[in-house]
Amino acid sequence: MLMRKYVCYTPLILILSFFILSSCKNRNPNYITYYNKVNEIDSVYRYKKDTLAVIKQYKKLFRQYPPKNQERILEYETYIKLADKQHMKFGGRKSLYRLIPLVAHNWQYKRKENDFIQLYQKHGIDRQEMDNEVARWKKGLNRKLVDSFTVVFQRDQENKRSDYELLKSNDRKNAQTLKWMFANYGFPGLQKIGLWNGDFFMPSGPILLHMADYPENHLYFKDKILEYVKSGDCPPRDYAAMIDRYYLHVLKKEIPYGVYSGYEGIKDSVMVNRNRKSIGLPSLKHVQLIIKDNFKRIKKKNDPDHLSKP
Repeated sequence: MLMRKYVCYTPLILILSFFILSSCKNRNPNYITYYNKVNEIDSVYRYKKDTLAVIKQYKKLFRQYPPKNQERILEYETYIKLADKQHMKFGGRKSLYRLIPLVAHNWQYKRKENDFIQLYQKHGIDRQEMDNEVARWKKGLNRKLVDSFTVVFQRDQENKRSDYELLKSNDRKNAQTLKWMFANYGFPGLQKIGLWNGDFFMPSGPILLHMADYPENHLYFKDKILEYVKSGDCPPRDYAAMIDRYYLHVLKKEIPYGVYSGYEGIKDSVMVNRNRKSIGLPSLKHVQLIIKDNFKRIKKKNDPDHLSKP
């Protein structure tokens, strides 16, 4: 009798164990896997033009990972727009609200995209409500981190980096400040500090790039920033540019990712593509198509007939 009960409960225990393990696995997702999956889906979108397959694959991916909306690829926005156009379920207003924080860092430009605003209006969300959501997002930023990173960026650009001794001194100060930030707050990504402090533009990429010129800090930043790529806090492109610059300026070797100095001088594209995939970047051929499509998108966005009224 006891044996029979044990046999009956065993499948239930196994099922529960599976869900517990799955939950633990998804608690700290590796976004390099996510980025590579996005690249696969984006290839289907750009090369095969299989819209239905793209929608289904994105839907499955966004159930596994909190979505990003990377520059140029715009995966979550693309998914919503394609699904809406095909009259397929994408999560409705809930997903639209979920997208707003992913575009809020450039809201002064995004709010001028007529098709984007019309998509929200179609689902009962007006421009004022979108502005309110962005305002709430801004209030949620880490003000101490915003102010600290503003100091870092201002120091980085002091005298337009024309005074070499001052430049070195400032870079070393910034390296220490970044280490303090990482230890106390994590990576100063878009969801923590945004992209603007008022009218002051402060992307993190250039700061990381300038850290590459100092061999004494290379191992620390190489390992630490890679952690933030995996966690989804730092874009893989910023990491790749930093490492490329170190190889070019310090080691005087061929760049491993083909980001910092363009694609023309690459000798071993197979190796570069392998390296790119290891951190979630699209292949060289794929990224060139993305750039080409992005230019078309920007041109269309800047067309006066495409802009919404102020």
